[in-house]
Amino acid sequence: MKKILPLLIPISFIFVLFLHGKSQGDLPSSRVHYQEGDLKPTETQKKVERLVFGILSNYHYRKIAVNDSLSSKIYDAYLKELDPNKVFFIAPDIEDLEKFRFTIDEQLSAGDLTSAFQIYNLYQTRTKERYAFINAILNKPFDFNADETYQPNREKAVWAKSAEELNDFWRKDIKRQFLDWKIGGKADTTAVREMKDRYARSEKYMARTKSEDVFQIFMNAYTESIDPHTSYMIPKAAQEFNKDMAQSFEGIGATLRLEGDYVTIQDLVPGGPAFRSKLINPKDRIVGVAQGDEGSFVDVIGWFTDDAVKLIRGPKGTVVRLKILPASGVTGSPTSEIRIVREKIKLEEQTAKKEVLVFNQGDKKIKLGLITIPMFYRDFEGARKREADFKSTTSDVKRFLGEFKQEGIDALIVDLRNNGGGSLIEAIDLTGLFITKGPVVQRKQSDGKITQELDRDIEQSYDGPMAIMINRFSASASEIFAAAIQDYKRGIIVGEQSYGKGTVQSVVDLDNYMANEKEPVGQLKITLEKFYRINGSSTQHKGVSPDFAMPSAFSAEEFGESSQPSALPWDMIASTIFTPTLHVNPAVLTKVQSGFNVRLKTKPDLVKLKEDFNRWKKIKETNSISLNLTKRKKELDDQKKKPDEAQAVEEALSGGAGPAASETDADKKAKSAADKHAKDVYLKETQQIVADWLQALSPKVAKLNAPK
Repeated sequence: MKKILPLLIPISFIFVLFLHGKSQGDLPSSRVHYQEGDLKPTETQKKVERLVFGILSNYHYRKIAVNDSLSSKIYDAYLKELDPNKVFFIAPDIEDLEKFRFTIDEQLSAGDLTSAFQIYNLYQTRTKERYAFINAILNKPFDFNADETYQPNREKAVWAKSAEELNDFWRKDIKRQFLDWKIGGKADTTAVREMKDRYARSEKYMARTKSEDVFQIFMNAYTESIDPHTSYMIPKAAQEFNKDMAQSFEGIGATLRLEGDYVTIQDLVPGGPAFRSKLINPKDRIVGVAQGDEGSFVDVIGWFTDDAVKLIRGPKGTVVRLKILPASGVTGSPTSEIRIVREKIKLEEQTAKKEVLVFNQGDKKIKLGLITIPMFYRDFEGARKREADFKSTTSDVKRFLGEFKQEGIDALIVDLRNNGGGSLIEAIDLTGLFITKGPVVQRKQSDGKITQELDRDIEQSYDGPMAIMINRFSASASEIFAAAIQDYKRGIIVGEQSYGKGTVQSVVDLDNYMANEKEPVGQLKITLEKFYRINGSSTQHKGVSPDFAMPSAFSAEEFGESSQPSALPWDMIASTIFTPTLHVNPAVLTKVQSGFNVRLKTKPDLVKLKEDFNRWKKIKETNSISLNLTKRKKELDDQKKKPDEAQAVEEALSGGAGPAASETDADKKAKSAADKHAKDVYLKETQQIVADWLQALSPKVAKLNAPK
C-alpha cells in the first residue's frame, strides 16, 4: 500500500551512498494491546524508526526542531496519507485520535510506533465498514429523477459529523459513478456487478496490507513533513527503486503515483513509449488497463500502485491499452483509450535532437537551430573509463553546434520543456559551451559550507544569440543551466516559471547501519544540499522566471515545488564573482518585450490560448455534478461541445515537441518541420521573439561564430 512506485524514475537528483554503518541493540516491546486482526509493528521497524530519526536529525539540510510542532505536522500528514478526501474517518474518530497529535515527537527517538499503528487500525476498521455499506447500497435502486448534486472536490471538505452523514456522501458518490455508466450505455445489472467487483477488489487489497506497508506510510508522513524529497523505502520499494536506476526492465516509460483513488502519471521518461505517444501527460489518471488489442479492460480505480504496475509492465513488443482520464478533465469527464507498445527503457537512449527551422520575418527568411534536450544524460561508466567518445548531453550538443555552423544558422533555441533534470556535471559542462569560463552554480551543505561548480574550459562552441525554452516541468539541472545562461546575460529565457527544485538528495542504504538484522531494512533518500545561482539566489521554490512569460495553465500553488507545504524556502547567499556578457542588452530586451506584450493581447493564437486556460481553470473550480439523469446528460454533452480548453492544456503539457508515435516513417518524412510544430504555440512565439531580437541586434553578432 505504498504511495509511490515508479515504472521508471527520471534522474532528477544526485546520488551518494553512505557505505559505513553500525548495528543497534534491541528495543523494549510496546505494552499497547492489539486486537485480533490489527496490524502491529515489528521489532526491526522500531529500530529503523529510531535509526532514521537519528540520521535526519543529524544530517538533513533542514535542522528542524523535534517538538510538538513537528509532531502535529506528522500527525496531519499521516491522516492525509490515509484519508485525503475525508471519506473514511468521521469527526468523533478525529476527536479521539487527537490524543496522538503531540506524542509522535517523543516516540520517534524511542522507536515507538504506537501512534502510527493505533491510527491505522482504526482506519482499517472504518474502511471495512465503508465496503459493507457500498455493497448494501448497490443492492438498492437509485432514483435518477431526484434533483440532487454531488461535490467531487473534497479538498476543503470537513470531517462528516456522523456515520449517517458519511453514508449520504458515499450514496451520492456511488450514484454518480453508476449514472455516468448508465449514460454511457452500460446496463444496470452490468454496472452493479462491475461496481461490486471494483470495491470487492479494493477490500481485498486492503486486506493484503502488511505491517511494512503501514510503516512506510507513516515514515513518509514523517520524512515529507521535513521536506518533500526526503523519503523512506521499505525493502520491496527499495528493490524497485534500484531496479529502476539500473534501467533494466520493460514498460511504457512513466512514473506512477497513487493520488486518492487514482493511479496517476507523475512523470514521463523522455523518448519512452508514453512520451512519444504525445497522448499521455503528467497528472493524467489511469482508470483501466487491457492486454493486447483484444483484451478486456480491468478497472484499476482504487488499486494500489504496485498492483497496477504489474498489469502495465510486460515483455518488449507487446501491447497494453490504457483508459485515461486526462489531467485537464474534471470528475465525470469522458475517458480516452490509448494503445502503447511496450519497450525496454534505457535512459541513455533518451538523447538530444536537433533540427533547423526557417522563420519568415517579412521578406526575410531566418534560419534557427533548435536543440531539444529531454534530460541531462551522461554515461558515467564511460566517463570513468576515460573513453574518448562516451555518451553525454554536452558532447551531442557540441556536435550539433558544429553542424549548425556549417548550415549557417542565425540564432539558437534550446528547448528544455518537461526536462526534469539529470546529471549536474552535464548542466555545468553544457553551460561551458556558451561561456568562456567561470562559475555555473553554487552548492550549500547543511553545515553552511558553500562551494562553487566551475566551467574551467575557455573553449566556447557558440557565441551567437540564443533562447532557452522552459515550462513548469523544467526542473533541477534544467534550472541550473537556464539560470546560468540568464545570469551571464548569455541568452533570453522564454516560457513559464520553472519547477523550483533546488535541492540535492542522497541515498542511504540502512542495511549498512543494521548489520545484525537477518532481512533487508530499506533505504532512506535524504536532502543534504541546496543549489544557488551564481548571483546568490536559490533556485529552490522560485525556480527560474522567464524574460518572456507565456500564458500558463499551471499555477505555482498547483504544480511545482511551491505546491509542497514542506518545501525548503527560497533564500539568498553571497553572489560569486562573474562577468556578464553583452549579448542581452537591457534596452534591446525592453524593446523586444514591448512587442511581445502587444502580441499577448492581439495575436489570435496567444489570445485564444490564454482564454482557453482561463476557461479551463474555471471549469476545474466547478464543484457540482448533477445526479439527475436529464441534467447530467446535458452536463456531459456540454463538455463534449467545448473541447478547446482541455486540448489546449494537453498540448501545453506535452510541449508540442515531435510527431505522435502512431505516425509511419512515410508520414514523418512527408511532414515539414513547420507542420510538425504547427500546434506548438510556445515554439512559434519563441521564434518570433528571437526574430525580433535579431532585428534589433548588430548584424555581426547575429551569425554562428566558429569554436574558439
